[in-house]
Amino acid sequence: MKLNHLQATTTLSNGVSMPWFGLGVFKVEEGAELVNAVKFAIGNGYRSIDTAAIYQNEQGVGQGIREALLATGLARQDLFVTSKVWNADLGYESTLAAYETSLNKLGLEYLDLYLVHWPVKGKYKEAWRALETLYKDGRVKAVGVSNFQIHHLEDIMRDAEIKPMVNQVEFHPYLTQQELIRYCKDQGIQMEAWSPLMQGQLLDNPTLRDIANAHGKSIAQIILRWDLQHGVVTIPKSTKEQRIIENASVFDFELTDEEMTRIDALNRNHRVGPDPDNFNF
Repeated sequence: MKLNHLQATTTLSNGVSMPWFGLGVFKVEEGAELVNAVKFAIGNGYRSIDTAAIYQNEQGVGQGIREALLATGLARQDLFVTSKVWNADLGYESTLAAYETSLNKLGLEYLDLYLVHWPVKGKYKEAWRALETLYKDGRVKAVGVSNFQIHHLEDIMRDAEIKPMVNQVEFHPYLTQQELIRYCKDQGIQMEAWSPLMQGQLLDNPTLRDIANAHGKSIAQIILRWDLQHGVVTIPKSTKEQRIIENASVFDFELTDEEMTRIDALNRNHRVGPDPDNFNF
């Protein structure tokens, strides 16, 4: 696992390359700020952009991608674009339709990764069947899930023809999900972190500050490096160019085993997002 530059990739179970590092756009509204964030990221070497239908910003993401491709001379296939089907659209036909809607909004011909956003009881299996169809038809390069616990993954794989390639979950030093990481590794499912910086709530933690000082790095950079060294893809959100560049400056140092263990020990099983076993949306 070579984690020495921003375009380093992990290989998914189907052979598709996925960048270890990308830009998340959760809670970034449509408009110039969003378009510019996507352009800043791609212009500064990012190759992965993560959005979702429920973020209601796929149009701006698509515009940012098109403008960035024009400005950089990159091709569409140089990028890795992810979106997710929302809970209201879970179902076989409705998920297929939701995929077309996302593509139209993004202005793209395919997605690199499409995810079932939440494990809505009684609905996610039909949605998964739709993702399998999209994948078998060559409409999407890889398929996966988001916010799935071990029992959800076991349930989906009982009937699935295709195993999820990615599981995107809340993951940060206060929610280390070690059991889930081990399970996903054993199953060949790539884990990906959302809210890796815990929405800024970790930026005054003394343990993280000590480790950051030792490396001459920011606390955010320490956390993002910790993700990567755990073999977890990470997609921090920012709209400011300086922060987008800073977040990605994590490929020129390495945390020691002892530092990794100290960060792991911060775990409190504390979520900032909904509990995948107890949500009502």
